[in-house]
Amino acid sequence: MNIITPQPREIITNENVFTFSKETSINTTISDLAEYLKTTLALDTGIILEQTSTDSKIELFLDESLELECEGYILRVSEISIIISASSEEGLFYGIQTLRQLLYEKKGKWFVDGVKIIDKPRFEWRGFMLDVCRHYQPVETIKKLIDAICLVKMNKLHLHLTEDQGWRIEIKNYPKLTEIGSKRKDTKIGSHLSKKFRGEPHSGFYTQEEIRDVIQYAKKRYVEVIPEINIPGHSSAAISSYPNLSCKGEQIEVKTKPGIYADIYCAGKETTFDFLEGVLDEVIEIFPSKYIHIGGDEAPKTRWKACPYCQERIKKENLKDERDLQVYFTNRVAKYLESKGKCIIGWNEILGESLNKNAIVQWWLGNPKKVKKYIPKGRKFVMSPFGKTYLDYNYLMHPMRKFYFEPVPNPVKTYESGIIGVETPIWTEWVPNLERLGWQVFPRLFATAEVAWTKPNLMNYALFKKRIPQLLKFLDALGIPYAELEEVDPSNWKRFTHLRKWLQWPEV
Repeated sequence: MNIITPQPREIITNENVFTFSKETSINTTISDLAEYLKTTLALDTGIILEQTSTDSKIELFLDESLELECEGYILRVSEISIIISASSEEGLFYGIQTLRQLLYEKKGKWFVDGVKIIDKPRFEWRGFMLDVCRHYQPVETIKKLIDAICLVKMNKLHLHLTEDQGWRIEIKNYPKLTEIGSKRKDTKIGSHLSKKFRGEPHSGFYTQEEIRDVIQYAKKRYVEVIPEINIPGHSSAAISSYPNLSCKGEQIEVKTKPGIYADIYCAGKETTFDFLEGVLDEVIEIFPSKYIHIGGDEAPKTRWKACPYCQERIKKENLKDERDLQVYFTNRVAKYLESKGKCIIGWNEILGESLNKNAIVQWWLGNPKKVKKYIPKGRKFVMSPFGKTYLDYNYLMHPMRKFYFEPVPNPVKTYESGIIGVETPIWTEWVPNLERLGWQVFPRLFATAEVAWTKPNLMNYALFKKRIPQLLKFLDALGIPYAELEEVDPSNWKRFTHLRKWLQWPEV
């Protein structure tokens, strides 16, 4: 029965076998889940349920008395029925994902072996971040990824929507963001050291209706879509559209290659905050999520140091330096979003003693001692350590085995309450299409899914790896490419002897 990913909390097998056929009925009062189950089982097995009999049934049962967290579920399989019970619709949905993995075919018929599974997640935040700025990804690709992540019970899709290389969301009060900011003249290829470019422009953005469509698609799969509007750095696309947003006010271009750029939002001009509040007002209206990601990483202070507006702001607010100025910038945005009922999350560069107390920190780089320092003070973290969750590097640099890790600092019992979850990002500087995207993401994302859901004492990398082929058939059905198992865990010797290839990408 060791075929389910993420590994469940408790599995008790029995000798019963349930036979699934077109006569199997679905019994539930939740019409959306019934329709999802019927559609999904048709895709997985080719069987379209006619619901002509009650002798063989799948029952989805809401039971608020169950002593499980809201995402937990109990799945029971007997000879004549499959019963999934939970205290919430989310729990029922995750029970369905487990059922999908339990189904197997034998001599043209479909079966589920007898079992009782009691399951619930370790962390509330089980996320996947998709950068659609460096390379625009079609709506259809995003929907495929949502279907893939919900299969393994991930519940957050973090969309990185603004960058130096492109602004990807329609803002109606600021049309130049997409008229100018969504387009760049060219794209660097090969590697950071390469001097080659693709030789063609790149563009694309999502209308507000397209974003709403994605949100609704995700909602039906119990995936929360979280927008990222990057401030104050990685803002070249916005500044190219509205130059007055920068300290110097000079016209710049949307960037054609990765990097960290000096021109960032001016923290001294009131017009900067007017602009950001206008943008965020439209973002809030589109996204129902309580979280707004505000980036905050890699914001060089060169322009702020030379800017009279920023220096005046430092004096006026009695700030120590430009580092404090970023905390002021972040807190001002956080306060505005709190007034709208939203909570900010940002990369760990936003962290400081005076940071808004409700802000969530996404930890990606630096000394983890800071995590241990701030958890006792009540700070909450999402863990995305660079070397163990970043999907944009090849398998020589980040083999899959690195993704199977313990996200809570030692001692675990002391700090677990401060870790709300785990998220794995894919940055797309070198990822122009679904073929490359799928290869980078899968199957490594499955490791993160298990880390985020499964208790540490139940984790076993060797057993996890044996379960991956069971998941690949679902990727095949979705039309999502993936790396072959033979290449995801190169030996340390091979990694050492191919050091020069660690930071190289194919010219796709």
